Amino acid sequence: MTYRTRRILSLLVLLVGLPVYIVVAITVVGWFDRPHIVLEVAIYVGLGFLWALPFKAVFKGVGRADPDQPPDTPPEE
Repeated sequence: MTYRTRRILSLLVLLVGLPVYIVVAITVVGWFDRPHIVLEVAIYVGLGFLWALPFKAVFKGVGRADPDQPPDTPPEE
């Protein structure tokens, strides 16, 4: 997967996928009786970590300079 494709996919995941995941997670947790506050925080922290695992390859190296770009050209903004 090219650097540009990973950048576009990471933005798509963050701007569309993450809000959808948050709404789904809150809806699913809302179906059950409210647990103790410590358990509820642990559930949300776990779900907050869990969403990023499938996208690890997409996010890897996105914040760095483009490795495919020649070193003498300025970075694309």
